[in-house]
Amino acid sequence: MRKIFVTAACLTLLAVSTRPAYAQNAAGQDGPKTITTAVPFLLVAPDSRSAGIGEAGVAIADDANAMHWNASALAFIDNRMGFSMSYSPWLRALGIPDINLMYLSGYLNTGDAGVIGASLRYFSLGQIDFTDGLGQPIGSDKPNEFALDVAYALKVSEQFSAALTLRYFQSRLASNGALPGDAKPVNSAAGDLSFMYKNDFSMNGGTGPIPVRFTSGVNISNIGPKVSYSASTANRDFIPINLRIGYAFKFFLDEYNSFTFTNDFNKLLVPSVVIDSNGVSTGGGRSDIALLPGIFGSFSDAQNGIGEEFSEVNISVGGEYWYRDLFSARVGFFYEDPLKGNRKFITLGAGLKYNVFGLNFAYLAPLQQNHPLQNTLRFTLTYDFESVGNQ
Repeated sequence: MRKIFVTAACLTLLAVSTRPAYAQNAAGQDGPKTITTAVPFLLVAPDSRSAGIGEAGVAIADDANAMHWNASALAFIDNRMGFSMSYSPWLRALGIPDINLMYLSGYLNTGDAGVIGASLRYFSLGQIDFTDGLGQPIGSDKPNEFALDVAYALKVSEQFSAALTLRYFQSRLASNGALPGDAKPVNSAAGDLSFMYKNDFSMNGGTGPIPVRFTSGVNISNIGPKVSYSASTANRDFIPINLRIGYAFKFFLDEYNSFTFTNDFNKLLVPSVVIDSNGVSTGGGRSDIALLPGIFGSFSDAQNGIGEEFSEVNISVGGEYWYRDLFSARVGFFYEDPLKGNRKFITLGAGLKYNVFGLNFAYLAPLQQNHPLQNTLRFTLTYDFESVGNQ
């Protein structure tokens, strides 16, 4: 297990400090290649705990918010049931006061029969006034998006768990009649497959052995058909089918203090963007490639080879300190390649826990000036009921 720790630490340092550079090709086909998809709200980190650790969560989820990060983690929860409520004012840096993300999640632990989880995500886009090509008003609307999830998680062994999540979502960017043409809401379904491995071991410390808990997780989320915001089915967009892999080490320093280091790697499983010699962009989430070829081909379809393929992987790194399971402090870093979206930000967070109640908040600080995510705050309230007693 020590070898796993050393290997994981080296992997993190290499990933953060040395991003593979890809060269411009002969046709000069280089430039921003941000992959966009339909319904991107499905990937927004909803809870403040993971939001305070660089938006890493696939290996540390241990409450109702595992519904977003890794539902298989629910199988390792000892409590009988619990729920979580999160609220995030969104894009306040743009001066828009009524865009909000709300998230409600919960679980019921049935013991040996497994854990059932559910969540509801609601994203309000505020009021939007529409105009025609001449700038004349043509109406207004209050678009919104929501997703309803149900998951089943099972502990396969004392160290390994798996889960299946089913999701129904709707994206109503404009009601019928608010816009000319054939615009319509998106109604569709998707699913997640997730896994978690957990193992405890000891490391030699200055005052004796230090207990360590190692966890690793995999979540393939939003596996579902392409969708269209138009009544015409000729052009359909990929939804954000996503692969998230991560690990975490929790060090129990003494009776009162613990520290967790975690690291996630995140990649969209949709076609890469291609730019031809005329600067025309094709592919990406609006590619005409079929669903399964798009998913499996996403590991090898980058225009500039393996270097660009690696650049499509986002990195989240973070740390969490707990004192007596009463107070926590968090810090994290999120990195996205400049040509693939260029999101880079530092996150801070804190949490309080009293008995069965928990309150967490997170703050996001972009490394670019005048960024739309600047000063983003997230708030989360958790509640966990008594232990099952038979685990």
